[in-house]
Amino acid sequence: MKNRPLLFIILALNTLSTLSAQDWKDNLLTARARSGDNVLSLLRRYGLSGYPCNIDFFCDKNNVSHRDRLQSSERYKLPICVAAYNGKSIMSTIDIDDWKKAERIKAFNNKALDQGLRPESFIDNRKLWVPIHELECESEGETPDETPAATPVSSSIKGLHGELSLSKGSRNFPIFGKTYASTPLIDQKLKNRVFYLISGHGGPDVGAQGQKGSHTLCEDEYAYDVTLRLLKKLLSHGATVYMVVRDPDDGIRDGMYLECDKDEVVWNNQEIPFSQRERLLQRTDFINKMAAKHLKAGITDQTVVEIHIDSRSEHQHIDVFFYYKNGNEASKKLANNMQNVFREKYENRPDRRDYEGTVTTRGLLTLTEVKTKKAVFVELANIRNANDQQRLIQKNNRQALANWIYEGIIRN
Repeated sequence: MKNRPLLFIILALNTLSTLSAQDWKDNLLTARARSGDNVLSLLRRYGLSGYPCNIDFFCDKNNVSHRDRLQSSERYKLPICVAAYNGKSIMSTIDIDDWKKAERIKAFNNKALDQGLRPESFIDNRKLWVPIHELECESEGETPDETPAATPVSSSIKGLHGELSLSKGSRNFPIFGKTYASTPLIDQKLKNRVFYLISGHGGPDVGAQGQKGSHTLCEDEYAYDVTLRLLKKLLSHGATVYMVVRDPDDGIRDGMYLECDKDEVVWNNQEIPFSQRERLLQRTDFINKMAAKHLKAGITDQTVVEIHIDSRSEHQHIDVFFYYKNGNEASKKLANNMQNVFREKYENRPDRRDYEGTVTTRGLLTLTEVKTKKAVFVELANIRNANDQQRLIQKNNRQALANWIYEGIIRN
């Protein structure tokens, strides 16, 4: 008789655990948004923004759109399920047989504890956080990082396949958005060539701005769209490509007026620093680390292409022009090839006019710091000039810019 109360408690606990095991996938963690938060900034805080499915899940559960500002007075359901940890193992708690997945979930929880996102460890309070992307949508993952927040590039990048590694080996690339995700392999023309694409500015810095009627044109948005289109061309011909600056929800856009935002990150979901110098060094450091790995693997043909939009007097029309690495003949040749393509395209236009784009050297930090064989810096237009703006806001023109840069690349 004396043992009955204890037996009753044990049975009750077992019943509770069984119920929790049945219901835990519907038991979502909630969090209060901070002032100024949008969907991506809140998810980024929890290491979840690198997976499009997490973003879609959050929007669906909270009835918001990807671009909405969040109300700091409200709590939002996160794409994190809370399971009752059984005190034995993660695998048995959530009924999986994937040891690596269990280790990633463990790392996710430990990182959240280190960052102060959870007050106690899952072992102490028996509440295991399981991110949705580990349950339902790993194949859509945009980041290969196995922890909930960015870690140093050298320790977190696995493999040397660029964007293809993020698509899990498929030919669907989430970075292009749902409409353009499918990117069939046309040929292997660019096999064993590596490219690092940088769209200018991003994150806290939108770059140059122009005005078109009531619409503000931001440099980083239009440079990003052209760079994405170039990325798609390179991937379709078998290149290994790293899109260094990334926006997890924009994709290739066909609209004339691309919304300005500040949610871009750098490869591996790294937050972009406010300081311009730190911003540039973050990018060149990543490129140099990856370039060294590829070189060690025997790949010598590596190229950096950085795309920007200039800002000058609104009365000054300019053509696309190019900068190259000082004293680097391979970079100079690549820039000249790009310029030659643009000149030929202008000569074949119905409204034929002389092309005035230039090729010069310039001591820009990206050009001086990267250690790749070739590096070219491209300026697409004057964002304040009405004629140049047409080169940016028309989707066909943005595609043409990407196509012509690509043609210059394959001439090299």
